[in-house]
Amino acid sequence: TSAGREATSPATSLSGPATCVSKVELRVSCKALLDRDTLNKSDPCVMLMVQTNGQWTELDRTEVIKSNLHPVFAKVFSLDYYFEEVQKLRFEVYDIHGTHSIGTRDDDFLGGVECTLGQIVAQKKMVKPLLLKYGKYAGKSTITVHAEEISGNNGYVELSFCAKKLDDKDLFSKSDPFLEIYRINDDETEQLVHRTEVIKNNLNPVWEPFKVSLISLCSCDEDRKRLCNCCIHFHYASHFTSHFASDLSPVFSALFKVTWDCVNPKYKQKKRNYKNSGVVILSDLKLHRVYSFLDYIMGGCQIHFTVAIDFTASNGDPRNSCSLHYINPYQPNEYLKALIAVGEICQDYDSDKRFSALGFGARIPPNYEVSHDFAINFNPEDDECEEIQGVVEAYQNCLPKIQLYGPTNVSPIINRIAKLAAGDGNIKDASRYHILLILTDGVVTDMADTREAIVRASYQPLSIIIVGVGNADFTDMQILDGDDGVLRSPKGEPVLRDIVQFVPFRDFKTASPAALAKCVLAEVPKQVVEYYSHKAISPIRDCVNPAPLPGSTN
Repeated sequence: TSAGREATSPATSLSGPATCVSKVELRVSCKALLDRDTLNKSDPCVMLMVQTNGQWTELDRTEVIKSNLHPVFAKVFSLDYYFEEVQKLRFEVYDIHGTHSIGTRDDDFLGGVECTLGQIVAQKKMVKPLLLKYGKYAGKSTITVHAEEISGNNGYVELSFCAKKLDDKDLFSKSDPFLEIYRINDDETEQLVHRTEVIKNNLNPVWEPFKVSLISLCSCDEDRKRLCNCCIHFHYASHFTSHFASDLSPVFSALFKVTWDCVNPKYKQKKRNYKNSGVVILSDLKLHRVYSFLDYIMGGCQIHFTVAIDFTASNGDPRNSCSLHYINPYQPNEYLKALIAVGEICQDYDSDKRFSALGFGARIPPNYEVSHDFAINFNPEDDECEEIQGVVEAYQNCLPKIQLYGPTNVSPIINRIAKLAAGDGNIKDASRYHILLILTDGVVTDMADTREAIVRASYQPLSIIIVGVGNADFTDMQILDGDDGVLRSPKGEPVLRDIVQFVPFRDFKTASPAALAKCVLAEVPKQVVEYYSHKAISPIRDCVNPAPLPGSTN
């Protein structure tokens, strides 16, 4: 088998579940900036602001580029990225005069733009017009922000080594060799990465294939110099151990087997015709890519958001202020708080900003028959609403037209979205993943059917978030969340992967809506990666390694 082959299927991390935190680098450039200087062109600088608890603070700024209306800044902004949070950013461009700091009266504001980090990574390259105060366009000025993930747990290598014609060092038997792989740190020190098993009494050993993460081997830098130390272990006289050291940099670009001479320095000095003490051969190398959530998002994966709302009678008459569906113009109810908190994050990852809004448990016009799966805009041909605000308006307009009834059956909607997701799954690319948010005020009535539906849905590109609204006892709902055990269908079939997250809204009553969203969405990145990894599906645009290694197979 030739060395240097790339295994195209993603795989799970060797070191356990990866953290959902990613580091992102942002690179900034501008075009057609306003010229504020009388004699020269503007000297622009970009300040990056972040919003924390409603307050804007400066995070960092670029260098100043003299006399340039189309600057490309060398400064790179580095940020921690969290899918489950709305991370608001503001880029402000200033014309700097002399050595004064930004914020003095001598500075000229050339424009700014507000966005979220989610919007930037979803587009990978975001281009926006610069705005002056009061929303006025700064001429034809634009700012471009490029995003790149830099925290890379992006794979591992599977190595197969053998050796031939090793020196026989033992007096009464053959040698007992083993291999050690070392990495070279930035300070030139060596760090042991892997030690093979000892093969006793063998001068032509073939070691078992082994796996090493790229982080451990070379900090994900395939060109980084590495050492391979071959140690001959002598069962009776270990003090005679010899070794060789060799550069492993050809490993990642090798088209064929790689062979190293095993050189004993003492023999080389003493023997004029000495060639080697045997050879060590890399007989096979497979490079496995482990893609991150951002690899899929920045590679073009869209997240389609659907909300399903409980309209059963237990919510109370919407006209009554005690109802969970009561519309208070000054204080959103729990349904709206949960919808907006989760929806505001998901909308950054859907380019058309259209979201499906469904209801269950109500009698609906025109015949007022009970439905457990209806569009709250009453358009069965198109259940989507424009942006989250459109979902809010459809919900508010729907309430006077329906009769709250029951029971609380959610399996029909889960089956519907799972079927929709299955259609996307059959495309065999990472183009769309679904998130279903179910808002309910009580334990579901069709528990057996719901468990069956979730097991079926676990095979599709879908995550389900259930938020319990009100003060009901949701103990029985915990069975749907696989955190305490594996959810099974009534027939005993387990879910393929854990796709359900359940939380009672009351646990977040004293917290901000952002805390709810952070809790329920934190598992989504891992679930996205698990689905596409299981299906061996790479990102549409491979952002990690757009060009395969020489000799790799696709």
